[in-house]
Order: sequence, then C-alpha cells, then structure tokens
Amino acid sequence: MLYWLLFEKLHDLWGPLRLFGYVTFRIALASLFALAITIAFGPMFINWLRRFQVAQYIREEGPSWHQKKAGTPTMGGILIHFAIVVPTLLFTNLRSPYPWLAIFGLLSFAAIGFLDDYAKVTKRRNLGLTIRQKFGLQFAAAFLFAFFLLLLHAQGSYSTAINVPFLKQFKPDLLVTPWLSNPYTYPAAFVFFFGFVAFTLVGTSNSVNLTDGLDGLAIGLMIIAAGAMTMLAYMGTHREFATYLDLQRVPGGSELTIFCGAMTGASIGFLWYNAHPAEVFMGDVGSLGLGGGLGAVAVLIKQEVLLAFIGGVFIIEAVSVILQVASARFRGGKRIFLMAPLHHHFEHLGWDESKVIIRFWILGLIMALFALTTLKLR
Repeated sequence: MLYWLLFEKLHDLWGPLRLFGYVTFRIALASLFALAITIAFGPMFINWLRRFQVAQYIREEGPSWHQKKAGTPTMGGILIHFAIVVPTLLFTNLRSPYPWLAIFGLLSFAAIGFLDDYAKVTKRRNLGLTIRQKFGLQFAAAFLFAFFLLLLHAQGSYSTAINVPFLKQFKPDLLVTPWLSNPYTYPAAFVFFFGFVAFTLVGTSNSVNLTDGLDGLAIGLMIIAAGAMTMLAYMGTHREFATYLDLQRVPGGSELTIFCGAMTGASIGFLWYNAHPAEVFMGDVGSLGLGGGLGAVAVLIKQEVLLAFIGGVFIIEAVSVILQVASARFRGGKRIFLMAPLHHHFEHLGWDESKVIIRFWILGLIMALFALTTLKLR
C-alpha cells in the first residue's frame, strides 16, 4: 500500500522516497513497525483481555507449580498477527502473490487456534476442539495452500523443486516421484505434493504449539527462527545470492522478506510482555498461526528441509511428545520422560523455569546458525 503510494507514485517528487524501492529498507521498516505495534498496543490489549476474562486454563496434569499462572490473559496471538499483517500490507508490493500466501498460512492456522482458544475460554476448562476437528481443519487449510501453489506452478511462477542441505546439484521435484516415469499424468504425484506441503505446515504449526508451555519459550525461539528465515528468504530470492549459493531461486519472491521481518519484529515485541513472569500468553491462536506462517514461508522459498534445523527445538519438543505417548501405549504405561513436552521433563529434574527457557533459546540459536552455514557447505 505505502510501497505503491510512496515509491511507484511519488518517488519522482522527493528523492528519498526511492528508498522504498529497496527490499532491505522495507524489511527494517516492517520489523520496527511490527515491534512498535506490539509494544504500544500491548498494555491496552492485555487490559481488554482481563476485562472480558479471557484467561488461561492450566491443566491439572501439568506441573503443579504452574497452577499459579491460572487466570493470566491468553489469546495474545491476536496482537501478534495484527502486528505482522499490517506492516506486511503497508510495505510490500501487493501485486506479488507470495506475501498473500504467507498471510493465508498465518491467518488460516490462527483461525483454527482461535476456535480452540475460544472454546476453552467459554467452557472454562481445558476442552477446546477435538483432535479430529483440529487436524481436519489444519489439513484442509494446508491442502488449500498447496492448491494455490499448484496454480502458481501452472503459471510458471513457482517451482516444485526444493533445496537440500549439503547437496548442491540435488534439487528433487516434489511432483516427480521416483516410481513414476511420467508423473504429471498420474494423480499419485499430486497426492505426494499435497501430502508433503500439508506435513510441513501442520507439523510446524503443532510443533510450535507444543513448545508454548513456558513463559517466553516459544516466542523467543520464534524470534530466532523468523530472523533466520528472513535471511534465507532474502538470499533465496536475490538473483546474485541465489546464483552464488546455487539455490533454487524464487523469482519475484523478495516481498516475502517483508513478511518475515514483520514476524520477527512482532515476536520481539510480544516477548516484552510474555517474558517470565508472563503478563499474557499467546494461546493456540498465536502458536498455531506462527507455526503455520513459518511453514508457509519455508515452502515458498524452497527450504522445507532446512526448516527442520531452523525450528529444531520445535521438532525436538514434538518428537518428545510422540515418543512419550508411543512408549506409554506400547510399553505398558512405561514413560521415557518425567513429563512431555521435553521442557517439562527438565522442570521435573529441578531446573528453574528461566534456566530451561534460556538454554532452549541457546540451543535454538545454535541450530539456526548451523542451518545458515549449510548454505555455503554445499
């Protein structure tokens, strides 16, 4: 919106407006604007949540010392998403389809989280959407996202090939399955593509959701992941960087960096109020939405595999839950961890909550830096 007005229409009238033509300048503006929105509107939004008694319910089966957090305002993710979407719309070239797809990934999963949170708040207990309802809606949103990608692919604006860490020449095409000689004539290739995209979005969204169990843990890791994704989006859509690093380039996808920058800034601003002891929780509307947005960007910039490293802590947390449930079911109730997700295991070992949070942040930073180094080690 502002890009169209200030750069395309008015830059000839005042030279400095040409700065809006530079993606790096607009990334900085979007990040700062998103940060300012969350910081400025945070107190008012938290008071509004308290006024309408939008409070967190603490599970009885969780750590007993977490019961003191009951009544803390939740659904703060609404503020996060507002702070992401507004700068994105203001500072991107809205003719590009990529920011719109990223916003769709963010808001579609956020809407599912909102329904889940709203059910919990109104019922005053930990009963939101059923597992079947939640996953059904998530897969429906992911399949619709994949369908939009196929429309772009048909127009020649999107490649279904992906980048693979450490392997420069190996760029497998998601529509070319190894058991089909002519995949475009068989439904199986499209089933594989839809499944891969859905697995990425749904898996990332729920991994972030499972990590959101301690004050500031998930949002701090999101700052790291979104910051790393901003760098990947910039290099993967820049002609010279993509050529130099031999990446599967996304022509015209540079506007995605504005979305990533806004996601980073909004996450930093929310941490101001979500840091221990938290004044507000993001809720499922926040964690599911941020995970959906992160997964959407990874698919759009062809870094689905590298996302597993950038969001490594999210993946570890999700795997710990899967292992715990599988062990309890198939080993006669025996459990691997004292409690899952993994951050609760360390709490039961006697670690202070702040120590768990900071050490998980450090691990997330190490994994994100490792992911970025793989761009050159190819």
